[in-house]
Amino acid sequence: MAKRSSRVNDAVTNWAFTAGWAVSKKLPERAARRAFQSGADLLWSRNAGGVERLTSNLARVKPELSQEELGQLSKEGMRSYMRYWCEAFRLPTLTPSGISSGFELRGVELLDQAMADGTGAVMIPGHMANWDIAGAWAAQRYGSVTTVAEQLKPKDLFDQFLAFRESLGMEVLPLGESDVMRTLVRRLRAGRLVALLGDRDMTKGGVEVEFFGATASMPAGPATISIMTGAPLHPVTMHYEDDKAVGVVYPRVEVPDLEDRGEQVKYMTQQIAQAFEIGITKHPEDWHMLQRVWINES
Repeated sequence: MAKRSSRVNDAVTNWAFTAGWAVSKKLPERAARRAFQSGADLLWSRNAGGVERLTSNLARVKPELSQEELGQLSKEGMRSYMRYWCEAFRLPTLTPSGISSGFELRGVELLDQAMADGTGAVMIPGHMANWDIAGAWAAQRYGSVTTVAEQLKPKDLFDQFLAFRESLGMEVLPLGESDVMRTLVRRLRAGRLVALLGDRDMTKGGVEVEFFGATASMPAGPATISIMTGAPLHPVTMHYEDDKAVGVVYPRVEVPDLEDRGEQVKYMTQQIAQAFEIGITKHPEDWHMLQRVWINES
């Protein structure tokens, strides 16, 4: 019975995303945005769809807020989150000029220099604003971008996302595959751009860092491959400004002069966490974190 229920849930999820994908591309942009905002407001009013976790995460980011203010912030957060999905579903309809006008990267000269030097670069964004258009923009500017994605269930849904992101010029490696790290290293040594989401560990093998005053686990991979290849590592935060997503590139996280590789990774991952704190504090509503982040929270 449990397996049958799981299959039914997977089928429903797959249908919902496929339908949302198809319908949102056919609707006029304004109508699609209104529909997804209405969906966000409905989820928020019912405290469903991850709203409870989002609210608790935002309470950690903004402890000074009253309950009423925190509720309003989580409502804005759900609207931003559903805006991301609306834009992601509509991305295949954008022209190259539409992608360019829909995303701005501040500090782009840092990545331009790394790519011009032939070292490749490790760009570490978080689950903020629209990271898919950032990936499409990067692939357009630098020829390609390699990333890693969590394998979604059902598999049909993951395959749809894989094909979608590859259509934007992104190479997507499934998280958990045995040769992912080797492939990333090869891409960097070939002077390519690698982009890895860095604000939540999904492997249970992460690094403990201090994040907004409590212990969180973040992935060790970004720092590890930067150390292995010498490719510069840059945290990137994102937020929305009117009709576009904006990315902010932070200065290179240097490899510390420490003998122990584990301590090097921990130090560099802490620097990534600190950069994320800056961006999230400025634009908390655009941090789409509807999952558990801090270790000691249930």
